[in-house]
Amino acid sequence: MAAQLDDLDRKILSELQADAEQSLDEIARKVGSSKTPVWNRIRRMKDQDVILRQTAILDPEALGLEACFFVLIRTSEHEAEWQARFLQALRARPEVLEAHRLAGDIDYILKVRVRNARAYDTFYQALISEVRIYNVTALLSMEEIKSTTVLPL
Repeated sequence: MAAQLDDLDRKILSELQADAEQSLDEIARKVGSSKTPVWNRIRRMKDQDVILRQTAILDPEALGLEACFFVLIRTSEHEAEWQARFLQALRARPEVLEAHRLAGDIDYILKVRVRNARAYDTFYQALISEVRIYNVTALLSMEEIKSTTVLPL
């Protein structure tokens, strides 16, 4: 169920998405409120799990993680035990930035960030040694055109 948010809540969230390091005074000034109501609203939105966490966004290329692969996975296994092993394997791998279960011909898509193709192969070999997978297709991203953590409010 979606949280009940008013215009001020949305303005506060927009400011936090733009820069969560802003002071409460800065956010209050930008949204046309005062510090205490802004703090109370942020606390409420954290309690309601609208705000899940605050984190730093790092530049993967500056850290040597230059290759981004989208991995399409088809499986013939759909039992709960296989799914549990598969999810455990994905959660244990820091290279997997995102994992989605899909409707359609492809069962799962992963976003994997590694140093290079050799590092991807190491990841791939480790994954298929842990869980049986029917078919894997890896697509190398040649250029990141858009990437954002900002949700449309």
